[in-house]
Amino acid sequence: MLIATACALPVHSEEIGEVSTVFRFLGKNDRIVIEAYDDPKVKGVSCFVSRARTGGISGTVGLAEDTADASIACRQVGDVLQFVGQLPKQEDVFSERQSILFKRLHIVRVVDPVRNTLVYLTYSDKLIEGSPKNGVAAVSVPHNNPIPLKK
Repeated sequence: MLIATACALPVHSEEIGEVSTVFRFLGKNDRIVIEAYDDPKVKGVSCFVSRARTGGISGTVGLAEDTADASIACRQVGDVLQFVGQLPKQEDVFSERQSILFKRLHIVRVVDPVRNTLVYLTYSDKLIEGSPKNGVAAVSVPHNNPIPLKK
């Protein structure tokens, strides 16, 4: 697991929106943020992840631990999907630190060759324990554009 995390491509996310959920007198409010992640090996696919961010003083300075709640929606956003090389059956394509205590957000791409579909899973883990909370989304690829799968 640690090797997969270390080998994950750098995260290129863009925060595209947020809503406040809890007012805090000091520091930022608790909120839900929406971030866009473009798949680096599948040009034309973007994943949108919403997740909780803790506010207050500890959240503002980066010491708060966010909950493991996350939702994901992945879509074809380009006219044509272009693959950058062959894709492994399963790959941790994004990994981002969520707290100072070794908690990480992951987005994993799984190839379903039978349905010519890309399945994306998001979850959080810690060095010692993870969470079963997760989200899943699928992007169907047209059959005239087969997914190049590593063998």
